[in-house]
Amino acid sequence: MGKIIAIANQKGGVGKTTTSINLAASLGVLEKKVLLIDADPQANATSGLGIDVETVEIGTYQILEHSHTPSEAIIKCSSPNVDVIPAHIDLVAIEIELVDKENREYMLKKALESVKDQYDYILIDCAPSLGLLTLNALTAADSVVIPIQCEYFALEGLGKLLNTIKSIQKIHNPDLDIEGLLLTMFDSRLRLSNQVVEEVQKHFNDMVFETVIQRNVKLSEAPSFGESIINYDATSKGAVNYIHLAQEIIKKNSK
Repeated sequence: MGKIIAIANQKGGVGKTTTSINLAASLGVLEKKVLLIDADPQANATSGLGIDVETVEIGTYQILEHSHTPSEAIIKCSSPNVDVIPAHIDLVAIEIELVDKENREYMLKKALESVKDQYDYILIDCAPSLGLLTLNALTAADSVVIPIQCEYFALEGLGKLLNTIKSIQKIHNPDLDIEGLLLTMFDSRLRLSNQVVEEVQKHFNDMVFETVIQRNVKLSEAPSFGESIINYDATSKGAVNYIHLAQEIIKKNSK
């Protein structure tokens, strides 16, 4: 049975989509079967894997409103062992449309029941908000990866996200676990980056992944070519970091 991992943080620009794409590709290279779900109306995970967003007819929107099954939405991508459920800008409307629905927080969870057993890992790239889309992702997930940028405001808003996770555990999903806090955009030359790493590790101890994602030009370039860092430059620092993260997650889940 596949493990569902949401990649969430209501702050934008912390590396959620970069992590979703490259963790999926890394797990795929390590011979795990992966489904990546783009649950962000900006659809960056979709375009970042070389899928033309304008051509998407069935995606996360249709899955959430239960007009189509996940199997009908799945697209094969160029990364080995990785399938994608794409997003489109129409996903913006889902928050309004679900508002009056009964069990609106469980729409994604219910939809994924039909494909959960077909994958080792299902990753959900969440929108930068704590709205109904993210709530659906966290209710469906077994665990959550929280990317944290190694910059001054890194811990701002983290408390709010952890409180949201606690309330979801209480009300909707008692089995939701924190897979780990992932430090991203680390620059070893900057004193501030090193201070943020120390602070996060001091406060959260075992909750923090050993792997730290370093700031890397190739990581920024890869999405413009519609490729993961593994396909774009497998020898780059970014590729090595994400392979290490995938190995860490596999090891943690094989215990």
